[in-house]
Amino acid sequence: MLSEAIAESTSRRGFLARAGRLLLAVSGGGFVAAALGAQRAEAYHFCGHVFTTGSCPHPTGLPRVDRTGFPLRAVDGHAVDDLGRPIDKAGRPVDSHGHVLLDPDGNPLPPAPRTRVCQAAARAHDFRAYHDGSWYRCCGGHVRQLLDCCGYVTNRINGDAALTGYCYRGRHVFCVTYYDTKVKC
Repeated sequence: MLSEAIAESTSRRGFLARAGRLLLAVSGGGFVAAALGAQRAEAYHFCGHVFTTGSCPHPTGLPRVDRTGFPLRAVDGHAVDDLGRPIDKAGRPVDSHGHVLLDPDGNPLPPAPRTRVCQAAARAHDFRAYHDGSWYRCCGGHVRQLLDCCGYVTNRINGDAALTGYCYRGRHVFCVTYYDTKVKC
């Protein structure tokens, strides 16, 4: 961080970056905030997690899970099946109004499996999954629990060398998930 700050303030690259920001400010107005925000956001994977280890594969993208590790839709915390479809309490796929989805003949679509996200990653990448530990961040006014999906692996999901993280007994972090608590911060 310090070396980047020094380079930005004294190097040619730093001068060009400052000049570019000034040109954007003069010509862009609201565009400037978006450009600078995107530059800062690029370093973050999801709130409170610096993008060093990638997400565990998730049916809808960001690896939001419920307290037992099953997939939730990141935007609203609605339960989803392994195909990414919203489901009701019985596990049946539903539309945006909560109505059970029907096939062309009017019959309810069958439920798809619903697998814990870390276990699905382990099965897909051939290792045994462990949830050894986690850490917490304040995100959107609530405490977010970030969970390491650990295993006896040498590489992370993004191909880099695996880190110990919050894993025990020689295990390493393969990928990460998160759980949004109701605890205010």
